Amino acid sequence: MTRFRRTLRQTLTIARRDFVATVFTPIFLLFLFAPILMGSFGAIGGMGAASMSDGAADKSRLVAIVPATIAPAMIREDDRLRRLFRGDERPPELSIATPSADPAAQARATIDEKQYDIDAVLYGPLDRPTVLLAAPGRYTGNYLEALAQATVAAIRPGATMVTATRITAARTRTSIGGQHQSGFFAVFGIFFLTLFLAGQVVGTMAEERNNKVIEVLAAAVPLEAVFFGKLVGMFGVAVLFVAFWGTVVGQLTTLLPPAAAAAFGDLYPAVGAPMFAVLFAAYFSMAYLLLGSVFLGIGAQASTMREIQMLSLPITLVQVGMFALASAAARLPGSWIATVAEVFPLSSPFAMAGRAANSPELWPHALAILWQGVWVVLFITIGARLFRRGVLQSGSARPFWRRRAKA
Repeated sequence: MTRFRRTLRQTLTIARRDFVATVFTPIFLLFLFAPILMGSFGAIGGMGAASMSDGAADKSRLVAIVPATIAPAMIREDDRLRRLFRGDERPPELSIATPSADPAAQARATIDEKQYDIDAVLYGPLDRPTVLLAAPGRYTGNYLEALAQATVAAIRPGATMVTATRITAARTRTSIGGQHQSGFFAVFGIFFLTLFLAGQVVGTMAEERNNKVIEVLAAAVPLEAVFFGKLVGMFGVAVLFVAFWGTVVGQLTTLLPPAAAAAFGDLYPAVGAPMFAVLFAAYFSMAYLLLGSVFLGIGAQASTMREIQMLSLPITLVQVGMFALASAAARLPGSWIATVAEVFPLSSPFAMAGRAANSPELWPHALAILWQGVWVVLFITIGARLFRRGVLQSGSARPFWRRRAKA
């Protein structure tokens, strides 16, 4: 055998060894289908954000308090005027209400409707109407005045110009659209922080496995304590990071111009801002501990940097999947998908943060935090046992019920 052929054969042998070691692993399947999975999750997240905005628009309404004899003409004119607008520029859907003994009080009560966000209410004589505005920055007042003019012209041709009196009336509750947007930002905030921070726990044991430090620790203290201690230590690093940048961002927001600050005015959660801040911190902590405990158990099985790099892709896919599921839950509170997201342990912190923005009830959050804490303990216990039996090769492989029977 010539020197060239021997070198070529040795090269191909090493190439085959590395190819087989990389391709014939379950993780490579995730790597192979990564573009499809990431594209799917990205599409789900994008559609969730878009549907969040569309859902807020679907919950907006205009109300006209007019007699039943005028309602058919107003409905026809409303349909005609809407054709002049493009789909994304059309005013909110119009609802007709029959006047009560006190139309002004009726209009004020309509503004506080809980099922929909009422942007404006028209009441009074149609040739001198009053428009009660809950969202004065929008064009709804102009549209209702034009609608009253078109309706009067249709009923009485040649009538005089209609001039509406506009009154601003703030809602006594948070808007549904603002709650949905707050829920989405809460889900995204926890997702961003955990995506940036939780993945760091994967490689915490790789170096200690190589220099045999983990065996010394396992001999001195229970392995569950080692896992939990490492998780808490990395969580402390994450809290320090969030506290530093939270302070920086909080100071920068004071420099925003009034117009930009006003854009965040409607982002008010249903539980109130102080309680929402407490729940956001709690659910970020639980999301980090849950995902971190899973990643710590998975990363403990890796012994090289190449294996850790291969694990980074499925870990990212899990986080993106939880974000997509929780975004859909925030968009559809009270639906079956929201229930699934709130119960499934890895998505529960994300979904419950969205629920805090959409629902004022507090007792479900106490149950959710307790439920998530149980799963943190369970994930740490499972990860420690897998590490003990698979890596340290200690402990009996016999099931516990058989060991008891033998004893």
